[in-house]
Amino acid sequence: MKKRIIDLRDARPILDIVSYGRGGKSFTPAQKDLITRTVRRVPEVMVKVSGGARTVAGVEQHMNYIGREGKLGLEADTGEHLDGKGFQHRLSDDWNLDLEAHERQTERSIRGHKPPKLVHNIIFSMPPGTRSDKVLEAVRKLALNEWQLKHRYAMVLHTDDDHPHVHVVVKAVSEQGQRLNIKKATLRAWRQQFASNLRELGVAANATERAVRGETKIHRSDGTYRAAQRADSTYYKNREQRILREWSAGSPELEEGQMKLMKTRQDIVDGWRGVAARLKADGDQGLSERVDSFLAQMPPAKTEQRSLIERLRTPTRTR
Repeated sequence: MKKRIIDLRDARPILDIVSYGRGGKSFTPAQKDLITRTVRRVPEVMVKVSGGARTVAGVEQHMNYIGREGKLGLEADTGEHLDGKGFQHRLSDDWNLDLEAHERQTERSIRGHKPPKLVHNIIFSMPPGTRSDKVLEAVRKLALNEWQLKHRYAMVLHTDDDHPHVHVVVKAVSEQGQRLNIKKATLRAWRQQFASNLRELGVAANATERAVRGETKIHRSDGTYRAAQRADSTYYKNREQRILREWSAGSPELEEGQMKLMKTRQDIVDGWRGVAARLKADGDQGLSERVDSFLAQMPPAKTEQRSLIERLRTPTRTR
């Protein structure tokens, strides 16, 4: 059995359930807390990089959009709240983005490459029902810990949909000239810190990998998600037809993806069973039974394509 059931590149998973399930020492209190939160399905935090602009105009356009054209404005890293008409220009001037863009553009044009991002756009979100002020406070604390006196940043809380979320714009190059490269390990660390901050504020929050929870849903880009919500979406209809054609032709890629997912699921199930056995051996019968119940309720492992094929093949009267 492989120790890594998720591609982690340069870091361990938040909950390495395969290693947890192997024999060895008893679980630490922190490990038990994480297992308990996971099997109880405590709300999971979401941290997502939604993009980033390469031009000053692009940065200002995004700031103006998330600041609702000045009605909401943005909270700067200095504690100042900028709003009203033209607030985004004042913020980009304070960050010296025009100078940054000029230097990067000149450097890249010599090499024939497109300029790098001036900022990273990041979203911190929680499920419906979470107090929005707690979400904002948790993000503030994370920003102070991660970027204060290094990378300039600004944020705004949005409560216009069910999921309270905070948009953060982070300047890609720090005041010391270091570029912020966001990797999988970076997002993993931010999720952990965001969840920990929320728990300190009395909000139930967890941060684990989707596969460990038995979830196979893939996060789509904003554009793809919006297209899927529109019944008349040409993009989504064409995508459905393409997947059905590939399935009818016996596409090996579709089967390969399903087999890989099944292998990952088996590793996860074996790991959880090992966890339950270790808990039982340690005398924690209650938590061991919770793990067993969690496993029993785990949904079937299906790729997005397989789920779509099954849905489209189901007669209308039985949907």
